[in-house]
Amino acid sequence: MKKTVVFIILILVASASFSQITPRRPVIIDEGNAPQPTTNNSGQSVVNTGNQPANTDTIGFEHRDDAKDSISISYKILDSTRKCFLDSSINDFSTYYSVPSNYLYLGNNGAAATSLIFQPFNKAGFDAGFHAYDIYKYTIEETRFYKTSRPFTTLNYQLASGKEQMLKAGHTQNPKPNLNWGFDYKLINSPGFFITQNTNHNAYRVFSSYQGKRKRYNLWLSLVGNNIRGSENGGIENADYLSDPNRKDRFSVPVNLGNNAAYRNNPFVTTVLTGNSYRDFNFFLRQSYDLGKRDSIAINDSTTEYLFYPKLRIQYTFTGSKATYRFSDILADSTRYADWYGIQLGKPLDTFAVQEKWSIIKNDVSLIQFPDTKNNAQFFLAGVTLQNINGTFTNSESSFYNLFVHGEYRNRTRNKLWDMLLKGELYAKGLNEGDYNILASLSRALNKKSGSINLFFNNVSRTPSFIFDERSSFNPGNTVDFSKENITSFGAELFTRFIHLSFKNHLYINYSYFKNYTTTAQFDNPINVIQATASKKFKLSKKWNWYTEATVQQTDNSSPIRVPLLYTRNRIAFEGLFFKNLNLSTGLEFRYFTPYKSYGYSSITGQFVPQDTFTLKNLPDITAYVDFRIKGFSAFIRAENLNTMSFNQGFGFTNNNFAAPLYPTQGFIFRLGIRWWFVN
Repeated sequence: MKKTVVFIILILVASASFSQITPRRPVIIDEGNAPQPTTNNSGQSVVNTGNQPANTDTIGFEHRDDAKDSISISYKILDSTRKCFLDSSINDFSTYYSVPSNYLYLGNNGAAATSLIFQPFNKAGFDAGFHAYDIYKYTIEETRFYKTSRPFTTLNYQLASGKEQMLKAGHTQNPKPNLNWGFDYKLINSPGFFITQNTNHNAYRVFSSYQGKRKRYNLWLSLVGNNIRGSENGGIENADYLSDPNRKDRFSVPVNLGNNAAYRNNPFVTTVLTGNSYRDFNFFLRQSYDLGKRDSIAINDSTTEYLFYPKLRIQYTFTGSKATYRFSDILADSTRYADWYGIQLGKPLDTFAVQEKWSIIKNDVSLIQFPDTKNNAQFFLAGVTLQNINGTFTNSESSFYNLFVHGEYRNRTRNKLWDMLLKGELYAKGLNEGDYNILASLSRALNKKSGSINLFFNNVSRTPSFIFDERSSFNPGNTVDFSKENITSFGAELFTRFIHLSFKNHLYINYSYFKNYTTTAQFDNPINVIQATASKKFKLSKKWNWYTEATVQQTDNSSPIRVPLLYTRNRIAFEGLFFKNLNLSTGLEFRYFTPYKSYGYSSITGQFVPQDTFTLKNLPDITAYVDFRIKGFSAFIRAENLNTMSFNQGFGFTNNNFAAPLYPTQGFIFRLGIRWWFVN
């Protein structure tokens, strides 16, 4: 914790010399087209302001020029050909919160979470199988590689009821036009409202990109680390305790795990006595060298701008990662462990721990050929990857390898109307031999009024995640040899100024899952999940807007995949620009989903499991909010979970919703968040 406090102080001190950003023109996020002064379907705007030279024709004092604080900044995601711009909108708090709006989390910010909208895991090859905390992690794949005209810093801080805190910090700069570096940092610290519910997550990402002077050599570097610490209480002992007038203080409600351990409601105590500790470190390095046609432009007598049009690119990628997954309970109740998990302990109160470590190294060599000299977004790629895997379990250690080939064809036409992608990989030898992934997509930009349409198809054959293997430390007593899973997804999406529509169909064969807290299974019959989504902004009056989004899902009720039939989120907002610089959005937000047999949760394995005894019937989540932005400063003020208000035992916010059986969510929460953007 001391390191974290010192880091925060250094960031704040370093940022004191920065000026605030002045967003001059809101523009739509369009990764390929030139920015235009408009807003997107959700009314969001983004910052993309260019540099303005200082007035050098006057002397002495002069009026402050806001254009001096402007910036030209964009970024690209790894393996993407599209350019993206920063989002300065304030009308959707979910873009800044750690949990996406369509997720259910187990009663505390930072706790295990699952999506209300089904998302198949369509990754071929090796996977350890721990994903309950994925939404809080940084990843290599989501690294942003920036290009900026001036150093840029972001600071985000949120404080909420229950001593919850969340900090995000980021910085990027181009010391030279061909060199960029930066970092991201995230801290989530929340004691929670119930016993043994505290979470403490730290995540960081350091990144850099470099291009040689003659634009033939390129380098991308990213270091990502995540330290996830989440206490697990197994849910409350009895839901009737929530209506007990003597237990309005939720720390007095007995829970199933960790009840006998010493507990302090202190945000600076980050020790996890009963719960999961997941830690990982990832190193990514990619280098490429281009062969092709050279050119140059003389800027003046002393400056030359070098140009290069590649025909063939030689690319090498090295990826190294280490991960540790650990569950521990210092005062485990032997009766409960025997009944729930089938684990026999030596004493009535005993110490229990289970752990698994993984070390993975990947070396990839690829060749990329560009048919069109003037269009780098059209290319053929072919490559081969060797993956070495080492696993350390409770009582053993194993080494594996994978050898797979991959290819890709992409064509984003120079007129930016068509975008085609055909991509595939095949595991030829090793642990996951026979796995493959095929992805095809076709996009067509219609026009500025009609937007674009996208069609996609994805077929994956994959070995079930290693947690289903009998060698896993988290899979006691299961010796079933599972068949490969096969997932076929296809659909279409329509993006316009007026509405966003999408249709998706997922066909799952040999679905692998935990059918209870410790027993694995594979569903014999095919599972089909159909999804239809629509989102739209309705303009109710000059200042009043209604943002609505809804997803309808349908699947076989007998399958282990559990989703609500309808999920919807709506915001009624009073919005506008006031007093020249005040961007305001205030109103009410509602989230609702229809009753369904939700997942249970296994604390030891970190898996969400199907169950048939509990139907999740929640009231709509209601939030009142005031969000505003003044130049580079934004603030978010929220009164959340107003729906939990109750007068049954005197006034209080005690009518809790649930996220899973025996897992109530929070009562009333007051949240304050601020965000600064700084330009050097």
